[in-house]
Amino acid sequence: MITEFTPLLSFVGGSLIGLAAVLLMLFHGRIAGMTGILTGILPPLAKDWDWRLFFVIGAIAAPAIITAVYGPDTITFQTDIPMVWTIISGLLVGVGVFFASGCTSGHGVCGLSRLSVRSLAATLTFMAATAATVFVIRHVLGGF
Repeated sequence: MITEFTPLLSFVGGSLIGLAAVLLMLFHGRIAGMTGILTGILPPLAKDWDWRLFFVIGAIAAPAIITAVYGPDTITFQTDIPMVWTIISGLLVGVGVFFASGCTSGHGVCGLSRLSVRSLAATLTFMAATAATVFVIRHVLGGF
């Protein structure tokens, strides 16, 4: 299994995420946690559902625009993992988000920048679980 190392693209992507989080806090006084933003546009609608909807549309549209401008090979994703495992893992992430009272973007990007101890604990838990999962899948189960 080969993992690509893309420091420049990672830096640019992380910087844009940070900029979006800062601008959302500056203009709306809100945390850029995707789970909280998304739940505000699902029934029952939050009072401030409009900016949430545009935030989600932007998150979906940005890769589509990049692909349209630079070609279909710009953003590639390929996996041999069956779709059922992807669905199960998505549901498990949803359960984790519920119990952690937020997602990695909310805790890791926004909570840590506000020096939240709760976000530090959540982020350390996310990272430890991720490291353990990668170790088990790659070294115990032999990888996919």
